[in-house]
Amino acid sequence: MQQLTVEKREKTGTGASSALRDAGKLPGVVYGRTHVAASVAVSLSDFEKVWKEAGESSVVTLTGAEGQTEVLINDVDIDPVTGKPRHVDFYAIEKGKKVEVEVPLTFEGIAPAEKELGGIVIKVIHELAIEAFPKDLPHEITVDLSVLKDFESQILIKDIKLPSGVTATADPEEVVVTISQATEEPEEPVAAPDLSSIELSEERGKKEESAEE
Repeated sequence: MQQLTVEKREKTGTGASSALRDAGKLPGVVYGRTHVAASVAVSLSDFEKVWKEAGESSVVTLTGAEGQTEVLINDVDIDPVTGKPRHVDFYAIEKGKKVEVEVPLTFEGIAPAEKELGGIVIKVIHELAIEAFPKDLPHEITVDLSVLKDFESQILIKDIKLPSGVTATADPEEVVVTISQATEEPEEPVAAPDLSSIELSEERGKKEESAEE
């Protein structure tokens, strides 16, 4: 399980948050259904390492002066210019309770309909909403594309093999991946030159030359 050391923030607001970021720290908040909201700060470099490995569907343990709290990284605000995190929301987990999260899908294998028939694999959704106890939360869920044999094939949510203890909360009939038949764009016909207009133009030119003489 990933761990982060946090410190309590005494000052909040734009100025205080900017000062924290200048010092290499990330402002954040810890909250939950039964957890009193608390403003915290964490090392930005440490957070980026944990976030890269844990994502938003793995449990992270926050360690601070008040002890340890198991959380999920619920939301990360990204600076549109630097691409760096500038604020994070941690959601405190209730022990003995299931949580609902969205887990990224990873696609593996080769679809015969693409390789042999020239079809195009269309990935309709890239994250799956699931419910599970924190200890059972997967970091990602794999979707096998090798079952796409022809242009009638598709993968629905109910077709995805989920880890033990994990339940999908979305509509089981929702399409995850489908196959589209590649179509060639017809070439636009090139109009043939109007020879009659060319001949008339040439004759008109000759008559004008004769008139000038």
